[in-house]
Amino acid sequence: MQKLSPTLGLKSSIFLVIGIVIGSGVFKKVALMSAILKSPILVILCWILAGVISLAGALCNAEIACMFANSGGEYFYFQKIYNRFFSFIFGWANFVVVQTAGIAALAYIFAESLNSIIPMPIFIAGQQGNFLLNNFSIKLLASLLIIILSYVNYRGIKHADRLTNFMTYLLLASAITIIGVGLFSGLGSRVHLTTSATNSGHGLSGWALIKAITIASLGAFWGYEGWNSVGMIGEEIKNPKRNLPLALAFGMITIITIYVLLNFVYLYILPIDTLIKINDHPNQIAAEVVMKVIWGKWGALFIALLIMVTTFNATNGTILTSARVYYAMARDKNFYRHAATIHPTFKTPSVSLLMQGIWAIILVWSGTFDQLTDMLIFSAFIFYGAIAIGVLVMRKREPDYPRPYKVNFYPITPIFFILCCLFLIGVTLYNQPKEALSGLGLIALGIPFYWFWTKPEKEKIPD
Repeated sequence: MQKLSPTLGLKSSIFLVIGIVIGSGVFKKVALMSAILKSPILVILCWILAGVISLAGALCNAEIACMFANSGGEYFYFQKIYNRFFSFIFGWANFVVVQTAGIAALAYIFAESLNSIIPMPIFIAGQQGNFLLNNFSIKLLASLLIIILSYVNYRGIKHADRLTNFMTYLLLASAITIIGVGLFSGLGSRVHLTTSATNSGHGLSGWALIKAITIASLGAFWGYEGWNSVGMIGEEIKNPKRNLPLALAFGMITIITIYVLLNFVYLYILPIDTLIKINDHPNQIAAEVVMKVIWGKWGALFIALLIMVTTFNATNGTILTSARVYYAMARDKNFYRHAATIHPTFKTPSVSLLMQGIWAIILVWSGTFDQLTDMLIFSAFIFYGAIAIGVLVMRKREPDYPRPYKVNFYPITPIFFILCCLFLIGVTLYNQPKEALSGLGLIALGIPFYWFWTKPEKEKIPD
């Protein structure tokens, strides 16, 4: 059986976690969360809470990852923990919605940011007509980005790794700059951090408070989404039993720190009433308004460029990691068989990258990726919870199996994370039943494909 070569060290793995997770959410979601919670303290607590829950999930993932490091991440783990069918459903969900819709959304946001700095000519920036012509220039730019980054990854993981490392250095330097100038500009006020919105009345309490925090947390979880992706390239990480858990832990701690400090700066510079007004204008970005207060028009340009860097980096990292899931599925004869092809020169899953790129571009032009990303968090938390359950299952089933890393505070950490997943799934089903059930429907569409790909070879029609 062909295998991909181990290439990435610890630093590259940590940077991959950071690069994939930090997209556009941390620059935009504070306005929406402020409108829901109406309290700066609650907004910051919400980012901390979502970060702690995500870290708990990452630590559970780390224990399983260092036991079963391989291409495909959870796809491979689920075969060991549950069965081939559940493993396939995870891979199918990633292909139809979780990863490809994420790629489409990130590429689209990159294109919007680029177009805001360098507007495309009016004659190709169609806003009227059928859905294919709407935002034509944005869709074209997003598609070109997917093509370019798929080609970079096709040429070899080292090329993609160098690009990720460079962009992550830029990202970290930019985030530190925002935090530094925001805290020491003299333009903020500690009063902003303790003053609730003028229309908040006596504030939220009881079930209303729990519901508001849960809904606001979904925005924060979108900001933290993607921490599990590094496990998908476990086969290509040097000494994965050591480096995978370290990459997940250090990467997530770094991200949580950056997110909390950035949101602290936003709320320090602007009163929450201003952030709530920003939420009423979908085209405004909270971080851009903050930097405009500090640096004028150059601050707004700085944020636009930074969002381009983060979405470019996250798109590249997602393309790199998620293609390994479909490669691993095909290698197990659980997917279109040619997706298991490894390029003879570049040693990359070339056909898997091609299929992923084509489907992501179709989602860009269909205009449905926004609706699909609404389902993303719901679908993702089903599988995140399954990994945490897997920690409990494997501790009981295989107590003597080598575990280079054991999740901290066992069994509290996995049980806590499982309960959080169940709560978020339940609240989403209650508050957004259409999106949740549509997501489950898309996943269920994979069942006939599973039946076809796992039929005995003699009964199959050749691919």
